[in-house]
Amino acid sequence: MSFNKLTWGVKASFRGYVEAAGGSITVSDGAVRTEDGAFIFSAASGGDLTIAPDGKATGAMRFQGTVTFDAHGGMLKSTLTELGLEAGDEGLVLTALEGPMNTGRCAIAEVYPIEVDAEDAITLGAKITIDGMYQIADNYPPGTELDPLRLN
Repeated sequence: MSFNKLTWGVKASFRGYVEAAGGSITVSDGAVRTEDGAFIFSAASGGDLTIAPDGKATGAMRFQGTVTFDAHGGMLKSTLTELGLEAGDEGLVLTALEGPMNTGRCAIAEVYPIEVDAEDAITLGAKITIDGMYQIADNYPPGTELDPLRLN
């Protein structure tokens, strides 16, 4: 099964907080925002991620697009760019360029399959990691559930 896009809302309560604080959420580099507030990232070429019916994943893939959360006059600023899904010995992780210098990659969430629907889409649950805590404005401790991801 090949995937063309990743849809992810990061965390609905975080989006709500940023906007309620008079902040902004901007998308760029090909990411788009859906009507319900989630974000769509198009698959970059060259990925080889596969997820078996039993949830076992192999390979990796990257997604195009950037989402920036900005509030409190820049005191809260979080940028998620070049998301990726990577399978390894510890399971499947969601990665992003590590900010603010974007010199490396970090695992921002541990992900796990929830369901495969009739449209061959896969819904993945996500729990924030310690690196994700620092990437997403230091608001949620490791293990906090994030919005589910949808691959199709």
